[in-house]
Amino acid sequence: MRRQLYEVQRAMRARRETALRRGVIAILDIGTSKVACLVLQFVPEEVGEDGDTRPVLSQGAFRVIGAANTRSRGIAFGEIEAMEECERAVRTAIQGAQKMAGFRVDHVIVSFSGGRPRSYGCTGEVEVEHGAVAERDVGHVLAACDIPDYGHDRDALHALPVNFCLDDRSGLTDPRGQVGRMLAVDMHLVTVASGPLRNILHCIRRCDLELGGIVVSSYASGLASLTEDEQELGSACIDIGAGVTGLSVFLRRQMIYADSVRMGGAHITSDIGHGLQVSLPDAERLKTMHGGLIATGLDDRDMIELPSILGDWEHDRRQISRSELIGVMRPRVEEILEEVRARLDASGFEYLPSQRIVLTGGSAQIPGLESVASRVLGRQCRIGKPHRVQGLPQSATGTAFSTAVGLSMHVSHPQDECWDFETPADRQGARRVTRALRWFKENW
Repeated sequence: MRRQLYEVQRAMRARRETALRRGVIAILDIGTSKVACLVLQFVPEEVGEDGDTRPVLSQGAFRVIGAANTRSRGIAFGEIEAMEECERAVRTAIQGAQKMAGFRVDHVIVSFSGGRPRSYGCTGEVEVEHGAVAERDVGHVLAACDIPDYGHDRDALHALPVNFCLDDRSGLTDPRGQVGRMLAVDMHLVTVASGPLRNILHCIRRCDLELGGIVVSSYASGLASLTEDEQELGSACIDIGAGVTGLSVFLRRQMIYADSVRMGGAHITSDIGHGLQVSLPDAERLKTMHGGLIATGLDDRDMIELPSILGDWEHDRRQISRSELIGVMRPRVEEILEEVRARLDASGFEYLPSQRIVLTGGSAQIPGLESVASRVLGRQCRIGKPHRVQGLPQSATGTAFSTAVGLSMHVSHPQDECWDFETPADRQGARRVTRALRWFKENW
């Protein structure tokens, strides 16, 4: 594993721990259509035998004391294209949440939906040094993983140990303290393009904030939208945002695959604008108020008044039926779902026991999406709203806020990653590409 990247991730985790000790941290969801910010408050409790006081990292150990969101500016496909505009939007969201909370926030954890995430399955094996598996042994086996040569233009964002094997026992989530001779691990590595990621980091620095972590948006959305049974038995979360549709696959409560499609709700809006010759704000209004994906006989008679292009309501009045609007929207939605299906097929999703699919994100609210997705993807689908968290405003409980809520749950109950363990610098592992999800196909 690249040592510089390892140290950067370790530094971010140290800043996160500092913020949690203070009891307040901010969540920042930088999306194509909106920038949302939540301020979380943790209550310190005594833990450990050394008298150390720090917040308990468990779900339900926090409450939302501040929330704000604003329209995104300078962001396309989940990536920054105008730094000044993006900085202004981030500052607006942060200041609004701080004002509501009554606290100044210095540390943030950010979601990232751009960068074209890619998944790799990595394996490693070492001999246990002193009979029982210790923290050092876990660090050694993670350092021994075969890291693929993913290129200098990409950075590793997540390195998640998803399965441990101790001698002949597989399926272990935490082998520490158990007695054995040979310890092996299957690690899920997620990489993203370096340029868009560094732009996000630079924007956070320009806003005078300390970065305590960065998370792939589809990962956070899955944590918020999937039930515990769905995460355990194997399910996919499809986060249909404005510019990007994120995909994450979970099994045994671990994310084992991540990908994205660079299309979303904004492309549906654009199709309406071009097809009906209306402005984008009017197209968004038509999609929100009258849009749908399944036409009935009644929709042929349900007429919609189109806004005038020239502003002359007397001589430029136009009407369309709701069926015509549905006919403009449905092809783009089916195209997005076809791309998602191709990525699910590449992930080995058909080998999972459950194969449930949960749709979330702002564009998941389009009427009829559940039925169309079930037909295109060939599997049972449902619309997934984020889990309830204490203090969350009613306006932030819809599918559009799944990523923000998932980030909150990730902070309160973080999964161990490679960077959380001390790894020897002289054990970097061989550089060869291993097939994603190979551990699952060999062991299940």
